[in-house]
Amino acid sequence: MSVQEIVRRALEEDVGSGDVTTNLCVAKDARAIGHFIAREPMVVAGLEVLPLLFETVDDSGTHIATVRGPARQLLTHERVALNFLQRLSGIATLARQYTDAVAHTSCRVLDTRKTTPGLRILEKRAAAAGGIVNHRMGLYDAVLIKNNHITAAGGVRAALQRVGATSLPVEIEVRTRAELDEALACGARRLLLDNLTPAEAAEWIQYINGRAQVELSGGITLANVRAYAETGADFVSCGAITHSARAVDINFRLQLE
Repeated sequence: MSVQEIVRRALEEDVGSGDVTTNLCVAKDARAIGHFIAREPMVVAGLEVLPLLFETVDDSGTHIATVRGPARQLLTHERVALNFLQRLSGIATLARQYTDAVAHTSCRVLDTRKTTPGLRILEKRAAAAGGIVNHRMGLYDAVLIKNNHITAAGGVRAALQRVGATSLPVEIEVRTRAELDEALACGARRLLLDNLTPAEAAEWIQYINGRAQVELSGGITLANVRAYAETGADFVSCGAITHSARAVDINFRLQLE
């Protein structure tokens, strides 16, 4: 879904048949200026939606952004704009905290597909704004063979053989040393290790010894991401960056021109 379509649906949901309060209270020909103001430290994301909501947008000043246009437009679109900016800046801010937590290691933090339905493109852009590396966008742009795929395919070897002709990146989850050995023997170049402790992960990565890239997932938080990064993993992935980020505090202040 495009950003334009996401914004259109958000307006349709909020405005419906019309903003009755604004249309009754505000003169049709009134023009105004509005400022989006950060009320706490944050990494700003989501500014790309503002030109789709307001006539004129300026993000070069001391505020997050300044918008100008018909006063009715500014008031009617205020909440939708704030919803996007607060949510997306919250994701970017949390992403930066994860990025900072693994600084000076060789490990990179990935996001996941655990996003708000319909908002994935914006939420993944927000995660990237905070320094996260985007994992696959959806089910269509990379192969990720999870435990249930392995079961349905009839085993690690069978699953890898079935995807052998694809030109897409391929990653496979392994749960046991036997599956790990089988995956490596089949030429797997990227492995997913799930729900290991940092100590267990370090042991597995030492055994892999560079024969494949390694992603760690499962139970990774701000409190322990550094420990996982120091295991020698190439990547750690964390769904909380998109599914549990707190909306940040942004204020909108309007004045008539």
